[in-house]
Order: sequence, then structure tokens, then C-alpha cells
Amino acid sequence: MLSQEKINIKNKKAGFEYEILDRFEAGMMLTGTEIKSIREGGGSINEAFCMMRDGELFVKNLNIPEYSHGTYANHDPVRLRKLLLRKKELKKIDARIREKGLTIVPIRLFISDRGYAKLEVGIGKGKKSFDKRESLKQKENKRELDRVMKKYK
Repeated sequence: MLSQEKINIKNKKAGFEYEILDRFEAGMMLTGTEIKSIREGGGSINEAFCMMRDGELFVKNLNIPEYSHGTYANHDPVRLRKLLLRKKELKKIDARIREKGLTIVPIRLFISDRGYAKLEVGIGKGKKSFDKRESLKQKENKRELDRVMKKYK
């Protein structure tokens, strides 16, 4: 089993596809086999997306594979999961996504210091193609700089 500090599942496409304006840390309502599976290092948030329904925030398509030692009581890997936030934060998110072009994006899944599974979500604005090219240029420049710095150390 992996230690809790090492579990940090990131959505790499989120930073490339969206400009993240705000970030929130949300708890998740999980079953026993789901949290055990996450602690084993399983999970993927690449296809996941968030949505508001009746003033509550949910995440859909968050893939948590079935627990290896689970029995008939194992969970559905991509079920709809409720995210836990304060009412003030939910109202702020709801108001922001009503603006044109803004959406809720899952950024990373991790285990907190207290052992709870948390999902970091952000309010994102979709990037245009020229913004994406600029991101690629910055990424390539950073890589080149790191290579040069490593060479001279």
C-alpha cells in the first residue's frame, strides 16, 4: 500500500485546456471500497467533470477502479459522486459558472493529512488555440532551461 502523502492524482489536461481562475478543496462522499482503492493508488480524473445539481456539486466519470480485495459489495467505478463544500463556497461557484464561458474542472485527487480523500476543483475558462500554443512554448522553454541548468551543476 502506498503512503498517504504519495497519492496525488493530477488532471494534466486541465492546465492545458483551461485557465484556472479559482481553486477549491472539496471532500467526497465515498464508499469503503472506493477509499481503499484510492489508497492503493488507483484512480483517474482525466475524463472527469463537475456539475451543479439542485445547489449541490457532483463529479461524474471520476474513475476509481474496483478494490482488489472487494467482494460482491464492490462499487461502480464511474458512478456519480457528491462533493462536499461549505454553502458559501457552493453559492460562489454557482454564481461564477453562470457567467458565460466558465466551467468547473477537477484538478487533482489526493489524500489529506487526516486521511480523507479530497478533490481539488477549479473554476476554469477555456483557452483559445493561440493560448495553448503559448503554453507549449513556455513549457518547452522551461524544459530547455532546466536542461542547461542541470548541465552546469
